[in-house]
Amino acid sequence: MAGGHTQGAGDRQAAATEAARQVLADHFSDDKPSELFGVTELCKAFGVTPRTLRFYEDKGLLCPRRVNGTRVYSRRDRARLVLILRAKAIGSSLAEIKQYLDMYGQAGEGRQQQLRYVLERTDGAIAELEQKRAHIESSLAELRLINSNVRGNLGLPPRDAS
Repeated sequence: MAGGHTQGAGDRQAAATEAARQVLADHFSDDKPSELFGVTELCKAFGVTPRTLRFYEDKGLLCPRRVNGTRVYSRRDRARLVLILRAKAIGSSLAEIKQYLDMYGQAGEGRQQQLRYVLERTDGAIAELEQKRAHIESSLAELRLINSNVRGNLGLPPRDAS
């Protein structure tokens, strides 16, 4: 059980790392005209509303193009939306998110001060998430032990590890 649990965590971490690499690659992509996304497509893909997209546009976080009066988003915009939603999930304010996204500029340039800010912010977020993960793992171990004891007292088979 422990070996399978560790392998699963390693697989999840590798998948998450690859997904993050793809987001950053998309962020720096040369927005090919054939790779455009509509409002509905982004809303369905990320579980957000058109109002949410407009709000992010008003805040300068997203900059869609207009094609025949319709807003369309590039791969770069899509990657920015992923970064916005992830940053919000870890408690970043919109001002912090904007500062983080603006670091990249149009061509990926960044000033040293902004890079240091991002380094400090991501170091802090990593430490906080690792601490939360440690607490979750500890809670899971306790719950598994309680569950196992109760099952034993009731004469039930052990819980499936998957």
